[in-house]
Amino acid sequence: MTPVATTPMATMSSAKPLILRPGDRVPPALAGAVLAIGNFDGVHRGHQAVLAMAADLARRMGRKLAVMTFEPHPRAFFRPGEPFFRLTEAAEKAAILGHYGVDAVFVRPFDAALASTTAADFLNRIVIGDCCAGAVVVGHDFHFGKGREGTPDFLRREGEARGLTIAIVPALRDDAAPVSSSTIRSALAAGDIAAANALLGHRWTVAGEIVHGDKRGRLLGYPTANMILDPACGLRHGIYAVRIAVAGGVHQGVASFGRRPTFDDGAPRLETFLFDYSGDLYGQMARVELVAFLRGEAKFATVEDLIAQMDRDSAAAKAALATDRVPSLLPL
Repeated sequence: MTPVATTPMATMSSAKPLILRPGDRVPPALAGAVLAIGNFDGVHRGHQAVLAMAADLARRMGRKLAVMTFEPHPRAFFRPGEPFFRLTEAAEKAAILGHYGVDAVFVRPFDAALASTTAADFLNRIVIGDCCAGAVVVGHDFHFGKGREGTPDFLRREGEARGLTIAIVPALRDDAAPVSSSTIRSALAAGDIAAANALLGHRWTVAGEIVHGDKRGRLLGYPTANMILDPACGLRHGIYAVRIAVAGGVHQGVASFGRRPTFDDGAPRLETFLFDYSGDLYGQMARVELVAFLRGEAKFATVEDLIAQMDRDSAAAKAALATDRVPSLLPL
């Protein structure tokens, strides 16, 4: 893999971006902003290259940096019956965009009305009219408008004719393959956390509420913080070294994602054992970032065999956490 450190990035920030939806008033400070447009699922290194170019342009123009993204993901709109493994839910995506220096996020509903909007109308009414953009930055493969008629060439030609500054970012490639959200999904499905995180340029993170489980972990000496992930989550079932941000702190731990085949083979759940925390976390929001894949999910003949393996998993997780150097998003 290409070293993560070589990837251009926008300026990192701890500020949360302003979220603007249709009908919201655009603050005067955002007038003429540099607008990066795309789905930004995962905010991976290819997206970061778009953000870096947009941030550089914003600095040179003395403007704010904004992003336009779409909810739901267009894939979910066009294929409503198919489960879709999103790398980042809407709130998580906005938080990550803020981490990379974005001042505002324009969230546009991807619905039948938007899907039928012509490329010219999208540019005139939404980009210029609604978002008050002064410049637009997109990736090389960005298409927009009814039937994907709005190509990068169309955007450059028609945007510049309307007084916009337009920048098209070439594909970012890693070992001769493009960096893409679909490639990262495939890596996560295979449990290849190292490859996924390298393509992301940061550790993959999931967020959710800590919920009650079966409380079996505390009887085994491994009490866990339990989260229910999206049913469409395609992460490989198994054991992971993780870091978790919860209750105002960031902690190291080991997590299991799967169906607990030794016990009930139930619905998938993410169960995280924190190495350095003891307390009630129920009802709190948490973010868990995956650092390393340790092993696949397995069924054990006895509880004693399971506990012995959990001891080995904890030791392996601590070793992985001590050596991993991929950038962290926590606390986000």
